Amino acid sequence: MTTYTAPVDEMMFLFDNLKDNKRYNEIEKYKEINSELVKGILEEAAKINQDLILPLAKSGDENPCVYENGVVRTPPGYKEVYKKFIEDGWTSLSCDPKYGGQGIPKTVSTFFEEMLSSSCLSFKLYSELSIGAYNCILTHAEQNIKDKFLPKIVEGKWSGTMCLTEPQCGTDLGLLKTKAVLQEDGTYNITGQKIFITSGDHDLTENIIHLVLARISDAPKGTKGISLFLVPKYNVTDDGKVGTRNGVSTNSIESKMGIKGSPTCVLNFENSKGIMIGPKNKGLNSMFTMMNLERIVVGIQGLGIAETAFQNALAYSKDRKQGKANNSANGETDLIIRHADIRRSLMNMKSIIEGQRSFAFWLSQQIDVSLSHDNKEVRDDASNMVALLTPVIKSFFTDNGMDITNDAIQVFGGYGYTKDQGIEQLFRDNRITPIYEGTNSVQAIDLVYRKIANEGIFENFISVIDNEIKSFGDVKDINNLINVFDKYKEILVSFTKWMREKIKANKDDASAACNDYLKVLGYTAVAFSWLKTMKISYENKDKNNDFYEDKINTGNYYFEKILPKAQTHYVVGTSGSSSTMNAKFN
Repeated sequence: MTTYTAPVDEMMFLFDNLKDNKRYNEIEKYKEINSELVKGILEEAAKINQDLILPLAKSGDENPCVYENGVVRTPPGYKEVYKKFIEDGWTSLSCDPKYGGQGIPKTVSTFFEEMLSSSCLSFKLYSELSIGAYNCILTHAEQNIKDKFLPKIVEGKWSGTMCLTEPQCGTDLGLLKTKAVLQEDGTYNITGQKIFITSGDHDLTENIIHLVLARISDAPKGTKGISLFLVPKYNVTDDGKVGTRNGVSTNSIESKMGIKGSPTCVLNFENSKGIMIGPKNKGLNSMFTMMNLERIVVGIQGLGIAETAFQNALAYSKDRKQGKANNSANGETDLIIRHADIRRSLMNMKSIIEGQRSFAFWLSQQIDVSLSHDNKEVRDDASNMVALLTPVIKSFFTDNGMDITNDAIQVFGGYGYTKDQGIEQLFRDNRITPIYEGTNSVQAIDLVYRKIANEGIFENFISVIDNEIKSFGDVKDINNLINVFDKYKEILVSFTKWMREKIKANKDDASAACNDYLKVLGYTAVAFSWLKTMKISYENKDKNNDFYEDKINTGNYYFEKILPKAQTHYVVGTSGSSSTMNAKFN
């Protein structure tokens, strides 16, 4: 079984030193969120994750969810821990106090999301989708619907799902067939089948609130004719209590490679009673509120699992002996951590994980601004920034998460391939993250064709970076790194220009380069976060020499060994698509 220690000190370093978004610091309700409060939250979060949630990972993998007699049953221990989880208020952490939430900002709740992902992704998915449903209902539903459904979701007594995918359509939702028929009382009868529904049915909560995409009878074809409906597993009475069973049933649950403690369901909707959420035929726009935040959270899943993989690989390297290291001065077998190649693997993991955590913290401030700032123009600017970087967080973090879990297995050698150590489970659990919530290739296409193609959003991102770096000039130790960063920023700008030209002149060239472009943007964005970290580290290294010296060394490693990968992706991406498109697959 894997072990895990929540990196509270790392998280507090970010909160105490890099909470520097001017607009974020203008949000009145977050001014009382101080260091002492945050540290207390994170320390309590660490306890429940390390002591209670972490053991569920192995339990759920060895005793997966089962579907019997029309009921989905969760693995041993899940019910007891979930009861404690909601009693302690963890589902309410980032929710509006109006509905029973604690009102904690994303800058803090994102750390908790990482801890949950590090401990047990399967367990996390039950509450994660509920918070996604909460956000969608909060943003788009009528007030009476909010008052009726949100308090129970916030409390954790009711959970939520999002139901998009059907047997004939995944990414291409224009092919959606689920029907919605208007009733005399203003509700709709929903009929159809949805597949791959995470936490679609289970025994942890007394009700499950499904958010379902469907097409009303007179809707136009394609994605412009999709509406969003709230469809509870059990109908809810006027006074907010659980009533009769709705026409929602589980057809089956999937047998999967990983996340076996989370049921992935095929759901049948047979004349189910549904309530329209948001405007008619605008359901996809409403659902994107849930999907976009969920995509960022999936990126955090990749980061969290990578952290656990790194911690276990590091511990094993300090215990396993193998051969003699080049720097060995004795005749004895050395610990593998003394071997340069093992140290290289560990530093790859460490520099990417710490850089990504810092970048996620930077973006979480933008999310809070987009949701809570008083000025609409400021909110809109932040929303555009979040929209630009959402595909990067989702894809770049999860791709790196796969590389890191793979490298962790390699550090363990043959033991990594066995079930005893738990590392192979991390790889299997993590493998879903580049797939669900829109595959990483779809994310790259979205980044290029919907964000980069439109001038302004990317330029604003570069402007924000430039303005922040201007304030670094008084820290002479990082001037050389700023020069290096500027070189890669220019590569990114040049790549952006090339992509925009190819979108107009040769879309195959642009499409073939989307993944490479996303990675160049990802490596550059994380380098920017490392610059911010190193500035603080140089300014404070005399206060805590070991901590800050380690930060400086790890940042230097990123610039020397990781960031140069961006140039390779630029060269590959801009080489065109002729050999790709001329291939014969007969």
